[in-house]
Amino acid sequence: MPQDSLISALLRRYGETYSSELGLDLAGNVPSDLFRWLCASLLMSAPISSRLAMRAARALSDKGWTTPSKLALSKWRDRTSVLNAAGYARFDEKTSTLLGDLAEKILEDYGGDLRGLRETAHRDPLTERKLLKEFKGIGDVGADIFCREVQVAWKELYPFADDRTYAAARSLGLPEDITYLSALVEPETFPDLLTALIRADMTGETAASLSRADKAPEDD
Repeated sequence: MPQDSLISALLRRYGETYSSELGLDLAGNVPSDLFRWLCASLLMSAPISSRLAMRAARALSDKGWTTPSKLALSKWRDRTSVLNAAGYARFDEKTSTLLGDLAEKILEDYGGDLRGLRETAHRDPLTERKLLKEFKGIGDVGADIFCREVQVAWKELYPFADDRTYAAARSLGLPEDITYLSALVEPETFPDLLTALIRADMTGETAASLSRADKAPEDD
């Protein structure tokens, strides 16, 4: 399958970012969306399916906990109940605590606005990552997830890819090279490509299967 066709097929079938799936517009760099994405990154970094993590993230928003101040006012037992009902059962109690701590820290350190973290780091990617990992529950994986999609707004992070996306690229025969991968699409589409690689890898797609699926409508 020609590379251009492979990339087009990837984006067409799997190119919706996780943040977009949650209804977030990270390119707008809005505090509420950044906060909700950090919460989702924490949820997705646990050893649980992305489907359940996304369901839990939506459940938090459905309860109206869309800002640090609103989440900080919630009760631990209510957060636990919401996570449990969303299928996040194995980690509900611990994660309920982590989410509460996260909200409190954003309020205390950055006035409730994650853009303050960016400015505190002087827009230096390494410092931003270090500060992100100061949140309990955000380790390397959580920081990777957050940076992977927020780079559409925090331009100093671009181009960013992580081990998960490199492994997915390798499975499709693409080089594990940030310069190469970022040159395949426009900067604003790069997070879409990274998500497409991950989603395709999770479903066991290969270049051959993508090619067959891409041709199927024309064959009918």
